[in-house]
Amino acid sequence: MRFFTNILIAFCLTIPNLIFSQTTGNSAVSITLPVVTLLDIEPTGNFTLNFTAPTEAGLSVVNPAVNTTKWINYTSAIAPAGLTRRVTASVNQVIPGVNIRLQAGTASGSGGGTLGTSSGQVTLTTTPVTIITGIGGAFTGNGANNGHQLTISLVPNTYTNLSARTNTPVVITYTITE
Repeated sequence: MRFFTNILIAFCLTIPNLIFSQTTGNSAVSITLPVVTLLDIEPTGNFTLNFTAPTEAGLSVVNPAVNTTKWINYTSAIAPAGLTRRVTASVNQVIPGVNIRLQAGTASGSGGGTLGTSSGQVTLTTTPVTIITGIGGAFTGNGANNGHQLTISLVPNTYTNLSARTNTPVVITYTITE
């Protein structure tokens, strides 16, 4: 009988442990998301815009075809309660008598988040001009056909200031900033 009493006592001691056993747990996780500001132009490389001489006296020079081969890609993670970002563009030199125009298109492609808004067509100078505003936490996707397509064109502004040139390099600098 003592054997059955010992088994009964062991059983009675085990039941509360089964009933009150822990079935959940937790652990702390430390997460870091850095402030990120990255921008590039895709595809890499240079391009050429050439005016064409008219074929008939009295006609103006023929403007080069616009270039639409370049895309702005960016990644942005802003600080908590941080300001949205913008993209500016400037040139290292202006060409007398010629306007260098640039327009960033509407964001497209495989990106997500709060993508920026185009400022429309602007004329570039040596002073940075805003071309995209309102960038929040976002990414555009990488490469051509992702981000904002750029349309770059040349048009004469004052014929009096035009003078013949050959292979004059103009560098367009893009900057992403708050």
